[in-house]
Amino acid sequence: MKNKIISNSQCLILLNHLENGEFDKTFIPDKNKWVIYKDQEAILQLRLPITYELDKHGRLIGEEGVNYVLLMIRSGIASIGYFERGVNLDHKVFRAYMVRKKQGTSQIKHLKTKGKSRAGSRVRLAETLDFFEDINIRMQGYFSMHRIDRIGISCATTLIPYLFGSKTATAFDKNDRRILKIPKHVQNPTYEALLEVNEFLKKGELKSSDSGEVLFDQFVNKITETDADVDTDDW
Repeated sequence: MKNKIISNSQCLILLNHLENGEFDKTFIPDKNKWVIYKDQEAILQLRLPITYELDKHGRLIGEEGVNYVLLMIRSGIASIGYFERGVNLDHKVFRAYMVRKKQGTSQIKHLKTKGKSRAGSRVRLAETLDFFEDINIRMQGYFSMHRIDRIGISCATTLIPYLFGSKTATAFDKNDRRILKIPKHVQNPTYEALLEVNEFLKKGELKSSDSGEVLFDQFVNKITETDADVDTDDW
C-alpha cells in the first residue's frame, strides 16, 4: 500500500488524466474522492482538495472559491470553524463536563448501561445537551451569514444523534450532499487540530492498495513529467 499528499496543481493534472483515460472509476461525493477499480477491486483512490468546487459527478467546476465549515466533535470538546478560500475567518472551541472522571467514560455511554439517577450524572447530561445546542447555534449563525458549499465533519458515531436531536436544529440534515467526512482521525479537536485538519484537506491525497501500486507509480510519474511542483513528503 502506498499513499502520497499532493498539491492542488498535481490534483488538476490527475483529474485531467482520469477524464481522458479509460478507467473503471467511481466518484464518492461524501469522501470527495475518485476510486479506480480493477476486476471490481478498489486499487487506487484520489482524494481531492476541499477547496475544489465539484459537480455531483466529480468534475471540476471552479477552484479556490469554496466556502466551508469544519466541525469536529469528541466527548467534552468540539471545535468549529468557517473558512473562505481555505482561510479560517472564524472559529469556536466548546468544552463540557461530559466525562466521568474516575471511569473515563462519557455520560452518553454511561446512560446506556447505568441510567442517570445520581446528581453527577444529571449534571453531565445537562451539560451534554447544552454542549450540542451551543454547537448548533454557532453553526446556524454561519449558515445564515454565509454561503456554505461544503461541510467537513468528524464526529463519533455515538454523538451523532445528539447533534441532530438538539433543541436547536442543525443547519443541515444527515443526508446533505455537501457533507464531507473528514478522512483523518481527530483525537482532541482543539483550535490547533482544526487548523491542522484544514491544511490536510486543502491538499489532495493519492492512495493505493497493494495490487494498485503499479498504477500509483504511473500516476506519480504523470505529475512528475509535467514539471508540476512535486510534493515529495509522504503523509
